[in-house]
Amino acid sequence: MAKAATNKAKPNPRNKKLYDEGMKVRKAVLGAGYVDTSMASADDFMMSFQDVTTEYCWGYVWTRPGLPRKTRSMLNLAMLAALNRGPELKLHVNGALNNGLSKEEIKEVLLQVAIYCGIPAGLDAFKTARDVFKERGL
Repeated sequence: MAKAATNKAKPNPRNKKLYDEGMKVRKAVLGAGYVDTSMASADDFMMSFQDVTTEYCWGYVWTRPGLPRKTRSMLNLAMLAALNRGPELKLHVNGALNNGLSKEEIKEVLLQVAIYCGIPAGLDAFKTARDVFKERGL
């Protein structure tokens, strides 16, 4: 059996300024450890996705002045809960806390989701948030 090649994928953004600004915001919101691990584990196939996410999601959208990070986090919580994207929701509950949302504010966002998107979506979101709060001792 052939030995697996060592991952040596390198970022290759189209707009370095947006990418660099996006990386700063991404690390501030999600935590440097999480982002560094994501980048280090990206192979050539996944690195293109990392580039797009960092450059456009974090660099273009999250750095815009129209909404504060706290509001962007609220929107992400609602959308991810509505889409039933548990792992990403967990990541963004942590990010919302990093952006200054309180446990009470997160609860209110998820109650809104439960009413407008359905009780099953709300229940899964509440369970995910509860787990994050336990992990963080809140």
